[in-house]
Amino acid sequence: MGAELRYEIAQTAYIKMVLHALRHRTSAVNGVLLGRVSPQNDVVEITDSVPLFHSHIGLLPQLEISLILIEEYYAAKGLNVVGYFNANERFDDYELGSVAKNTGDHISRYFPQAAILLLDNKKLDALQKGKDRSPVMQLYAKDASRNWKLAGSDGSYQLTFKEPSANVVLLDYISTEKWQDVVDFDDHLDDISKDWLNPELFK
Repeated sequence: MGAELRYEIAQTAYIKMVLHALRHRTSAVNGVLLGRVSPQNDVVEITDSVPLFHSHIGLLPQLEISLILIEEYYAAKGLNVVGYFNANERFDDYELGSVAKNTGDHISRYFPQAAILLLDNKKLDALQKGKDRSPVMQLYAKDASRNWKLAGSDGSYQLTFKEPSANVVLLDYISTEKWQDVVDFDDHLDDISKDWLNPELFK
């Protein structure tokens, strides 16, 4: 991992995560990031995301089942699990919890450049007031000592949008309450007719 490693997130992956958090505003939620390392440069391309849980967030059996299904499906598309997404239960909680760190550690064994994205509610609030256009999440990556470190403090990692209009599109989805349509693995395990791939979300 060089000092120039960047993370680029696709609009659909980004919006799906934020809508998942908005659907379950009073619960902690999590999800996984799918993508690859660009062969041309040191960019981890986050091309998709899968919302996981809003009630069984710390339970290992459900996590293991979901990861197996996700890995099998996306491997056929040439994508890997490249990171983890988390939104804390409390609006003002900006700590990376033990579940996020442990899951991130597990993913980083298979993908050393793994990232953890933590929803920043202050940024989300500012976005809805038209004050901020940067991603509404904090990026964590592993430093040289293999500890999770908040990016941006020394310029070693950065998170950018693949499509610059991502926040404009997100605001449109928020205003139309599109978050009500998000399906996560909790929903799928309760009712298998609900598709965790969310194929209808962006139609």
